[in-house]
Amino acid sequence: MEPRWKGKGFKAKALAEPMSKIVSQLQSSLIQSDAHGLLTGCTVLIAVKPEQTDLLDRACFGKRIVTAEKDNEWFQLGLEEAFYLCFSLKCLKVVGDDKCPKNDVELWLCMISRKPNFPDFYKAYSHLRIKNWVVKSGLNYGVDFVAYRHHPSLVHSEYAVLVLSEGEDEGNGRLRLWSDLHCTTRVSGSVVKTLLVLRITNNGNDVASPSCLEKYTVVERAIRRWHPEQCREDNMIRENRTKQQEALGKASLKTKFTQKHDVKLKPGLVGIERGLSLVSISLVFALISFIVSSWFWSN
Repeated sequence: MEPRWKGKGFKAKALAEPMSKIVSQLQSSLIQSDAHGLLTGCTVLIAVKPEQTDLLDRACFGKRIVTAEKDNEWFQLGLEEAFYLCFSLKCLKVVGDDKCPKNDVELWLCMISRKPNFPDFYKAYSHLRIKNWVVKSGLNYGVDFVAYRHHPSLVHSEYAVLVLSEGEDEGNGRLRLWSDLHCTTRVSGSVVKTLLVLRITNNGNDVASPSCLEKYTVVERAIRRWHPEQCREDNMIRENRTKQQEALGKASLKTKFTQKHDVKLKPGLVGIERGLSLVSISLVFALISFIVSSWFWSN
């Protein structure tokens, strides 16, 4: 499925300013300002300067919160977004209720206590983010995430992402029945998105530390709905029609070329015939004159 850009020239704009470059600028800015975030419930609040607000918005991290403060602006980050900035990019420090910054292990365990399936969801989130996909919540579409090629203001999301933990597609998990899969793909197709299922396997590792993520494996599976009314031979028919049209076009050009040159050659042939006729008449007169003169001198 081709990306659906929201306006003319938006593709060129995205290519001129890749997401990796914007995230790198955000990373440098947050490191220089020694940014801190406050963990509250299942979100992290961060106070930033106006220039960092622009970078957070362009890099698609969190959402802006309107407040009465003039010097700082507040952003609300999801758990996966905050941990990605803290653990993967090393540009954010998160404090808890005790106002003390948490190290990676403490923050990891704290987030698991608030969201038991956090390790699998974070692995899926970081898996896509590392590949420079913009990852946002997919609650509006009945999935876990949606993935954009660039900023949502430039392009529509391409994938509806469903995260399956090890064994979740069995028993009482999601997509355990064909009807579940069919319904999910139908909903995704109705909003012009491809269903992307990410199967996360921990390979028997415990979750005591975020270092276990290195041993996790991710299997990607893109699923599209098959339309029975579509014919398998559509592509073959199109190819045959194209070949026939090309052959007819070449034959038509050849005919036009021949006719054009025939028209040019006919006047030339007529001129040659006239010239030959004049020469023949001249020769006859010359022959008659020669015979008459010979007879006259002989007498």
